[in-house]
Amino acid sequence: MNQHKRKDLKAVNVTGNRLLSDGVHYISVEKPFAFKAGQVIAVAMDPNDEPRLYSIASGTHKKHLGILFDVKPEGELTPPLSLVKAGDTLYISEPFGKFLCQDTPATWIATGTGIAPFISLVESKQANNVQLLHGSRTLDKFFFQDYLEEQLGSHYLRFCTTESNEKTIEGRLTGYLQNTQDLPTNNKYYLCGSSQMVIDVREILIARGVAFDNIIAEIYF
Repeated sequence: MNQHKRKDLKAVNVTGNRLLSDGVHYISVEKPFAFKAGQVIAVAMDPNDEPRLYSIASGTHKKHLGILFDVKPEGELTPPLSLVKAGDTLYISEPFGKFLCQDTPATWIATGTGIAPFISLVESKQANNVQLLHGSRTLDKFFFQDYLEEQLGSHYLRFCTTESNEKTIEGRLTGYLQNTQDLPTNNKYYLCGSSQMVIDVREILIARGVAFDNIIAEIYF
């Protein structure tokens, strides 16, 4: 996620580093703070570095905090972050943020690693009366898809633009939002992904009658 001004950071031990697909990692660290599903933490390799924000990608009752990220070759943090191993030290802030889903009918929309806060919400048993739309260019980028399918069943829809299989819908999720006859205009919509996805989806939803205040976004850069 985006850069954030330096906050008070706490040293934590890394407990795991899983390579989920080419350039995409799931890192877990010990959990020194309680948090709410949908919140973020600032992360740094060194307490004097400028931290970056990441959505927590683990449930509130887990013993660890998880973050999901893709390596940006030109980035300052993600290349070295991808190399950490269990026992290494990272520095994190207390959780914060307002991407908190209310217990009302909702549609969740994610692309790529923007699935992170929704993983936290599902693991935290906060996925009642929701539909999750997940978009990706390739089949290997539907992170945690087996778990999400197990938990959400037919309420989890995958949209893939360059590949296909029996579990995905061909094309962009924006096309689905433009054309579906079953778009609940009174739902809350939670968007997490690239800035362009958020802009495109927000415009479509507003054009189809969803109130601006019912669209909540978390932008990944």
